[in-house]
Amino acid sequence: MPVSSAAPQAISSRLVALMAFCCALAVSTIYYHQPLLPQIAASFGLAPTHAGLIATLTQLGYAAGLLLIVPLADCRQPRQIALLAIAVNAVALIVCAAAPSFTLLCVSCVVVGVTAITAQIIIPVLSGLATLTERGRIVGDLLSGLSAGLLLARTIGGVVGAYTGWRVVFIMASLTDVLLLIIVARSLPATANLTAIPYAGLMRSLGSLVLEERVLRYCAAGGLMTFAGFSALWASLAALLAQPPYEFDSATIGLFGLVALLGIALSPCIGVLADRLGARTMVLAGAVALTVGFAFIAAGGQSLGSLIVGMVLLDFGNRAGLIANQARVFTLRPEARSRLNTVFMGAYFLGGAVGAALGNYGVHQSGWIGLAVVGTLLALGATVINVLSPREPSSTPAEARS
Repeated sequence: MPVSSAAPQAISSRLVALMAFCCALAVSTIYYHQPLLPQIAASFGLAPTHAGLIATLTQLGYAAGLLLIVPLADCRQPRQIALLAIAVNAVALIVCAAAPSFTLLCVSCVVVGVTAITAQIIIPVLSGLATLTERGRIVGDLLSGLSAGLLLARTIGGVVGAYTGWRVVFIMASLTDVLLLIIVARSLPATANLTAIPYAGLMRSLGSLVLEERVLRYCAAGGLMTFAGFSALWASLAALLAQPPYEFDSATIGLFGLVALLGIALSPCIGVLADRLGARTMVLAGAVALTVGFAFIAAGGQSLGSLIVGMVLLDFGNRAGLIANQARVFTLRPEARSRLNTVFMGAYFLGGAVGAALGNYGVHQSGWIGLAVVGTLLALGATVINVLSPREPSSTPAEARS
């Protein structure tokens, strides 16, 4: 099996593509159910908006997994950690499929979230292999895979669930874990430069990184606000589209995930632009796009065209912020990439949980307008944070090779 070294090196396009596919499979398990939330709620005799709790708890579980598991990849072989997480994830998905009560389903979804973190183990491993001049592109490629899993899982889950029921979708998700397990076992590079540090020290070092790295704090806060706005839409979209005037079924709702195909295709380009224009510039562009997007979402109840335009802008805004911020974070401390990723992505998916809860609250209060107000405030918060963030120093040729 390939072994990574401390020195940056060329990475084969085949390995990047394969790991991007793994990122898609890993993250998809926490999103298959989102277009099925009204169907799940109905099966337990609940109102459609009550099932939003499942999305919130899954995101909280993911944030917890980032905090408690991903840092271990700085001192244990990432491949071993990923394989164990995938196996537990597969079992938790089967429990979801068989859950006799809404409470057990919620608990199982937390476990699914906690163990769906393989993508966040893969990304720091390959980032550590990359040179500075290609890091943005490679992170963009990997995140295009992650984004494909995140968004296309909704389409697949919605279509399959409409014809077979939501329980079959959880079984299908568990089967994808088997494929993921095989690929990761065979292809994820082993890491040579591991840090000898006990788990308690590892956890304490997260706080030290937050205190010492100003750029990390701004990236984490901006990522939290950006993904909160993005998740506010997606966690409540199914409930809105199931109501008048649209009254779409699960299969049709799932097809809205295809709106993101353009953004997925552009992800590598966003990574290249981040390398050329600077990550801070791309994050600001993303935050502005998110803000404008919610102006179109406000009209989503009357115009399907406005809704789709808003979704495209939100997808670009979230994608630009994620790719650029993560590439920026990975330049800070090479020996602590997994922990840096933990802080950033932990904040990012904590924002997903917050946004899911706030989005459902906004919809419950005022429908599409309530959602747009919540999303706009979050997007404006992301914009302000980025404007206040420190500028990037110009890189030297020596830095470009590091």
